[in-house]
Amino acid sequence: MYRGFLVVVASVALLSGLSANAAVSADPEGIATATPIKHLVVIFDENNSFDHYFGTYPYAVNPPGEPPFVARSDTPTVDGLTPELRLHNPNAAAPFRLDRSQARTCDNDNHYKDEQTAYDGGLLDKFVTLSATGSECTPHLAMGYYDGNTVTALWNYAQHFAMSDRFFASTFGTTVMGHLNLVAGQTYGAEPASIPGAVVNGSVIGNVDPAADDCSTGRTVQMGNRNVGDLLNAKGVSWGWFYGVWAPTGTSNGKAVCRREYNAHYAPFQYYASTANSHHLPPASVASIGQTDQANHQYDTAELWRAAASGTVPAVIFLKAPPVQTGHPEDSDPLAEQQFLVDTINRLQRLPQWRSMAILITYDDSDGWYDHVMPPIVSQSHDPANDALLGPTGLCGTPPAGAYQGRCGYGPRLPLLAISPFARRNYVAHTVTDFASIIRFIEDNWHVGRLGDQSFDAIAGPILDLFDFGDRRTAALFLAPDTGEPVPGR
Repeated sequence: MYRGFLVVVASVALLSGLSANAAVSADPEGIATATPIKHLVVIFDENNSFDHYFGTYPYAVNPPGEPPFVARSDTPTVDGLTPELRLHNPNAAAPFRLDRSQARTCDNDNHYKDEQTAYDGGLLDKFVTLSATGSECTPHLAMGYYDGNTVTALWNYAQHFAMSDRFFASTFGTTVMGHLNLVAGQTYGAEPASIPGAVVNGSVIGNVDPAADDCSTGRTVQMGNRNVGDLLNAKGVSWGWFYGVWAPTGTSNGKAVCRREYNAHYAPFQYYASTANSHHLPPASVASIGQTDQANHQYDTAELWRAAASGTVPAVIFLKAPPVQTGHPEDSDPLAEQQFLVDTINRLQRLPQWRSMAILITYDDSDGWYDHVMPPIVSQSHDPANDALLGPTGLCGTPPAGAYQGRCGYGPRLPLLAISPFARRNYVAHTVTDFASIIRFIEDNWHVGRLGDQSFDAIAGPILDLFDFGDRRTAALFLAPDTGEPVPGR
C-alpha cells in the first residue's frame, strides 16, 4: 500500500506540473487532454527482453557486411550487460552475441512458472533451462542477444527519441497475459475460473483463446472485468485495436473464416464481451473508425490508413503487426519486425496528426530471453502448483488477504521506446513502469478514471519522464526499413 501511494502521488504531481509548460487544450473531438498528446499509438510486438535487444547499447561490434551503428558522444548509459556479466555470468552459459545472419531463431520457454524458476529468487541463474531444446536450435539460446547491427532501427530510435531501462511485464508469463495486462492491467476475471495449465483461481496463467471470437481454435475463456476500452467508450474518446491479419477471408454458417496466420491471442479486446467483435465485422464507414459500431473498435490495420487518408485517426490506437512481423522467435525475426516498425513509423510521422502524437513500442513478454535485472515483486502469489519464484516450494511471496492469486509480478524487463515530437532526445528513463503504466497514461491524459478491481493501474509508475512538454520539439526520424539506418525524410 505504501509503495502504491507513492506512485500515485508521483504521477499526479507530474501531471499537475504540466500546466506551467503546456496548455491543456481540446482535441478535434472536443475532449480535453492533460498533455499536448492528442494521439497515442501503442505498437505491441512480441517476445523480447531488454537485454536481448539493448544489453550492450550503445556499443555495437560493427562487423563488415552489417549495418554500422556508432552512438552519439552524449548517449546515456543503460543498465545493460556489463563485462562482468558477459564474462562471469551466474548462469551455466554466458551471454553471447547473435549476428544479423542469426536473426531467425528457435522459440524459448516463457511459461508463467518456468520464468519464475529462471529468476531463482533474485539469483537469475537458471535461464539456460529456458533455452529452446530442438536439435536444430542454438545451445543455451536464451542467453543470446542482438546489438545495433541487427536491431539497428530500434537503436537509432533510442538515439533520437527516448527509451526506458526499467519497464517490466506486469506478470510473468506468455502472450495472453501480456495482452490482457496491456488492456486491463490484470489477468484476473476469467470464466471458467480454472483450466489446467491456463487459468488458476480466476487468473490467466497460460495461453487460451477468447470465447467471443469465431476464429478461436483452442480452449477459451471470457474475461468478466473492465478494460481500458470501456473507459474510453464511457468518455466518448475514439480508439481502436488494429491487427494486420484481422480481416476474415469470408464467412461460413454465419461465422467469420480467418486467415491461416490469424492468432486470436493477439486480439485482447476479444476476451471481453463489451469490446468483442465476434464475427470480425468491418466498420460501417470510414467515418465510424474509432467509434462504436458493428466493428466495436476491432479492425484490420488497413482501416487505420483508410481513416488517415480521410483526414482523421482515433485518439488511442493499438497496433499489432501480422505474426510474421511481430519479432516473435521462430514465427518472425528482428529484421521482419524492423520492416513493419519502420514502414509504420515513417508513415505515421508524415501524418498531420504527428504534431500531437506519441508512439510507444513495447513487447508482450520476454520469450524467456535472459535479462539480468530482478523485477520488483509488487504482486505476490501463493499457489504451490504454479508459483516458483523463490524455489520449488518458495512460491511468490505471501499476498495480502483478498488479493487475487496467479499474478506473480512484475515479470521480466522489456524494451519501451517513446517516439514523439515531445519525446526527450537521446534519453533513458529509469522510473519503474509496467504495462499498466500505459493504461495509466491513457486514463490520466483523457480523464477517463481508473479500472479498479485490483488492476495494476492503481500502482503503476508514470511514463511522463519520457517526454518534455516545454517549447522544444524533437524532429521526425525517417529510417530505411531494410537496414534501419537514417534516410532523408519526405
